Amino acid sequence: EVDVRPGLPAFTIVGLGGRAGREGVERVKAAIQNAGRAFPQQRVTVNLAPADLRKEGPGFDLAIACGVLLSVGEIAAEAIDGKAVFGELGLSGELRPCRGALAVAEGASAAGLDAIVVPAEQIEEAGAATAIGVFGAGDLAEVAAILAGDSAGRAAPSRRGYREPELPGLEDVRGHAGPVRALEIAAAGAHHLLLTGPPGTGKSMLAQRLPRILPPLAPAEELEV
Repeated sequence: EVDVRPGLPAFTIVGLGGRAGREGVERVKAAIQNAGRAFPQQRVTVNLAPADLRKEGPGFDLAIACGVLLSVGEIAAEAIDGKAVFGELGLSGELRPCRGALAVAEGASAAGLDAIVVPAEQIEEAGAATAIGVFGAGDLAEVAAILAGDSAGRAAPSRRGYREPELPGLEDVRGHAGPVRALEIAAAGAHHLLLTGPPGTGKSMLAQRLPRILPPLAPAEELEV
């Protein structure tokens, strides 16, 4: 929540933002000005609601900046409606990655939002939550362009059903009919598997080939992994 009202110029963040959140005052102000956008010369108060929940990390920077830009008319209210934004801002307006992009994307999807804008380096991570659109941006100016519809951003690549091509397979195994059968049963039925035996009998070699025959993960399983 951002409130801008007449008074001596001041920029305050409340709502248990933690040290990184409090330091975001200077990052956000510098990023907006260095991106060529207007920063209000009034009293600006940002509230990270709910006020009794501690917030950690710099990932709120972009949301705070968008709230300030919205309050001075640099971003239209309808442009940001239904969208989430996440990322740390550099003093130049650069958008930097920070921890939690996938969790934030999942939360945005659960909240019924349509899309999320994240640092370009994290579109693949956030793209795992495919229930919503994911846009990648390199700086604050690009975020504003995406929200205004002037830029398509950077698309998130799909990784559904992706397989590492270099995974070794059971075609490399000679003999070991019993252990190979056990691997197949464990993979097909999602059973536990214990390989025992003296060194050099092929336990590690067989275990390395198990991922190749595992069935594809369901979407919920993929997110959990």
